[in-house]
Amino acid sequence: MARVRLSVAERREELLRAAVEQIEVRGVAAVRIADVASVLGVSNALVLYHFSTKEKLVAAAFAHAAEADLAQLRKVLGRRTSAVRRLRAAVRWYAPTGQAKGWRLWIEAWAASLRDPALRNVAGDLDQQWKAELAEVIEEGAAAGEFHCDDPMSAAWRLTALLDGLAVQTTSYAGPLSRATMLAWTDEALARELGIDHEALTA
Repeated sequence: MARVRLSVAERREELLRAAVEQIEVRGVAAVRIADVASVLGVSNALVLYHFSTKEKLVAAAFAHAAEADLAQLRKVLGRRTSAVRRLRAAVRWYAPTGQAKGWRLWIEAWAASLRDPALRNVAGDLDQQWKAELAEVIEEGAAAGEFHCDDPMSAAWRLTALLDGLAVQTTSYAGPLSRATMLAWTDEALARELGIDHEALTA
């Protein structure tokens, strides 16, 4: 049966999804243009037509996946409820679950960024957007009198640094840290940053 002809945007979307899947399976260092082409049944030349180098494909694939996660974060933070509830929901959503594919992709990107300036720029920009989204809701909650926080951006940095570190532990080393313990620690950290007690956080 003839292959359906896709628009340029649709083809790029298909290639990016396949690249994300292959990076998750093989890692950034091992993944090849041929791996992405093979899984879709297309030529290497077609992949290179849309992304002229492996490095550009990897950076675009990471941005594609991370922007989808960022959109989900904005959805969680945009709910019609208190800032405290939105922040707790966002922090718990941010924490890794199950096979933590999204976190494995971030960890791969962090490692590859040490040697790939293009990927470092993409990852750094997206990381700043995550922090800015959290800081905005912290500022909103403080302005509404839900809690007190003098420096929302610093609070967002500390929270995401804790979550990133815990995610590396739980994703890289199976077993030592349970999800229940990790969530308890993140609740404690969020309550501390907002200057409220645990009961107020979980009410």
